[in-house]
Amino acid sequence: MFIDLVTVRATAGTGGSGCTSFRREKFAPMGGPDGGDGGKGGDIIVRGDANLSTLLDFTYRDHWEAERGEHGMGSNKTGRSGKDIVMPVPPGTVIRDRDTGERLGEILEHGQELIVAKGGRGGKGNTFFATATHQSPREWQPGEEGQVRNLEFELKLIADIGLVGQPNAGKSTLLSVISAARPKIADYPFTTLAPNLGVVQLSDSRTFVVADIPGIIEGAHTGKGLGLQFLRHIERTRMLAFLIPIDAMDWQAEYDQLRREVESYSSELAAKPHCVVFTKLDLMGEDYVPEIEAPGAFGLWSISAAGRQGLDVLKAAWWSKLLEMRKAAGELPVG
Repeated sequence: MFIDLVTVRATAGTGGSGCTSFRREKFAPMGGPDGGDGGKGGDIIVRGDANLSTLLDFTYRDHWEAERGEHGMGSNKTGRSGKDIVMPVPPGTVIRDRDTGERLGEILEHGQELIVAKGGRGGKGNTFFATATHQSPREWQPGEEGQVRNLEFELKLIADIGLVGQPNAGKSTLLSVISAARPKIADYPFTTLAPNLGVVQLSDSRTFVVADIPGIIEGAHTGKGLGLQFLRHIERTRMLAFLIPIDAMDWQAEYDQLRREVESYSSELAAKPHCVVFTKLDLMGEDYVPEIEAPGAFGLWSISAAGRQGLDVLKAAWWSKLLEMRKAAGELPVG
């Protein structure tokens, strides 16, 4: 089951209280204060885990609570700090405070950490309050309460290329042919009910990641079909590939409709580089690239995933564009 939006309650540990104590030794009858401080409460930490691809685990456990700090003790012994709690999430997870709407951060890499609820500070023992004029203090501090937060986790898949198209445009078939991914494929609409990721392997260890997004229908940005639920997963892609079946009734209308849905959802998303891929070329029986008005598209290609036609050319073009974008972003040396 693919879960990409969950609500979790995080309760950080309360700090331990300080101790009131005085030295009692055989040869020091008037021993001074020796009450130790309380330990710090445990933090709640979100950590990226590349082995995860969904937020499913949080549907089984929606309350995470860190350990409280131990109280201070005599002989100036500080209480033990509470253990932190680590919440593993897949890279691409955005964390928000559900009550305030504040965006706390996002996890983009394996091992990246974010403290989402801080443990309470331990209270001071009476040793802290001793002065030259106040040599027998009995004051102490209680530990601070740990933060309590209602969190919202939203997963946005990270991919280099997002495949966008209407139901049965051939997205899943293409992904299954160019990568090791095995999405469900059938001859009826909406066979893809959750996003799928596939790693495309080229020669010389060159790889890039492609995401297959469930079919986008007209009105997807308003919640029709599955579009609104999964459009978020193409927000993090570097570029988009609009897939149009070559047997479509009107290629131009289908392209324009897909562009409108993406634009209505996010102008930033619509500004990403994109190309047009006509699928099911085997139905034509010959090589053919329809002519449509696609302003801003860096290329138009026709392929047949089932017939393995045009795939090498398409993958090479995608890689070339990704390389260009990475150099422009400073991720690779120029030249």
